[in-house]
Amino acid sequence: MPKKYVIVGTGGRAVMFVDAIAGPYKDNATLVGLCDLNPLRMDFYNEHVEKHHQHAPVPSYLADDFDRMIEEQKPDVVIVCTMDSEHHRYIIRAMELGCDAISEKPMTTDADNANAILDAIERTGRSLRVTFNYRYAPLTTKVREVIMEGAIGQPQAVDFAWVLDTSHGADYFRRWHREMDKSGGLLVHKATHHFDMVNWWIDGRPETVFAMGDLKFYGRENAESRGQTYDYDRYTGNVKPEDDPFALVLESTPDQPLSKLYVEGEAADGYVRDRNVFGDNISIYDTMAVMVKYDNGVVMNYSLLAYSPWEGFRVSITGTKGRMEIYEKHGSHIIMGQGDEELAAAQESGRNQYITLFPMFGRPYDVEIPAAKGGHGGGDSLICEEIFSADPPEDPFKRAASHIDGATSILVGISANESIRTGQPVRCEDLVPLG
Repeated sequence: MPKKYVIVGTGGRAVMFVDAIAGPYKDNATLVGLCDLNPLRMDFYNEHVEKHHQHAPVPSYLADDFDRMIEEQKPDVVIVCTMDSEHHRYIIRAMELGCDAISEKPMTTDADNANAILDAIERTGRSLRVTFNYRYAPLTTKVREVIMEGAIGQPQAVDFAWVLDTSHGADYFRRWHREMDKSGGLLVHKATHHFDMVNWWIDGRPETVFAMGDLKFYGRENAESRGQTYDYDRYTGNVKPEDDPFALVLESTPDQPLSKLYVEGEAADGYVRDRNVFGDNISIYDTMAVMVKYDNGVVMNYSLLAYSPWEGFRVSITGTKGRMEIYEKHGSHIIMGQGDEELAAAQESGRNQYITLFPMFGRPYDVEIPAAKGGHGGGDSLICEEIFSADPPEDPFKRAASHIDGATSILVGISANESIRTGQPVRCEDLVPLG
């Protein structure tokens, strides 16, 4: 029989799961319920599955009725796509009610909630999977393959620089992500992808973290220090995009998912999707530098900026037999599933993705990277195949991420936030003991 799924949290990231279950995997998976604070966003998804998948609407439940949804629909698995700071609540309660869970990254935002999730898994015997879809992107999988083949020997040192541009990067400062207590900041919400990739590539767990971070570009005070003043708290209804390059104007039009989800949805819960990035109440960092020592001796230098003119990353991994350098330039996007078009355009416009190997005593050469198709560098479609397919392909790269992987990825960001707060190095084991 098909597995039964419910989704709690019906913002932009839920679309990947909805489209997979209602679409190509409908014979092996059944969507039986939606849960959210906002009934209008659940209505959007019911309209979406009817229009795009000829799928009947599914029952919807407000957040306070989560237990009733589980009792009535009896799902096998709860998919958690809520605001990050609420992940632990639904993961733990799902397990207590007899369900397994799948969580969007990050698993949670702080040490207390991470420990509570680990305790719930121990108490209930249920399973948790964290959807690190970037593991499945052809580029990042190829890095794993090259290391597994021993081409650079035993990894020793990693240099990792990720930059977010003034479209995507700025978007974190328009949304709830700009508040530390809701997202854990970009070192948790965004960098959990990056830290997970490194943990997976080098087969290591973070041991000690030291970090620095600050809000240096976004926010009212920084803008005013540059002589820039803004008299509006949000963009829609106040400014035109041509008058402010940071403006996101959400018009209520039938063909715009962001408008349907957030302009119309605002009437139900008051959530403002398009706050001014140079406004008040921003408590996360936009400039971050982190040093990590791993349990296998590997060291990493990591940086993250959220106001770059271009978006992508550069990574170098140096081992006992050579060095690998990885580069990817992304197309820009605003969150609603991340589409194919921007990625394809970026790849076609030049040498925007490469892996170069530098053997210790040999000629450098480029490694061929399989073509990518789909959101998150091609990872979204592949992870859905592994989760929802009746016969998922064998995976020699072990890309499926467990709760331990979820914990070790956020441990770097959580420890980094603590290090920034105290000015001291942090032992990860002191925050979340993993044994």
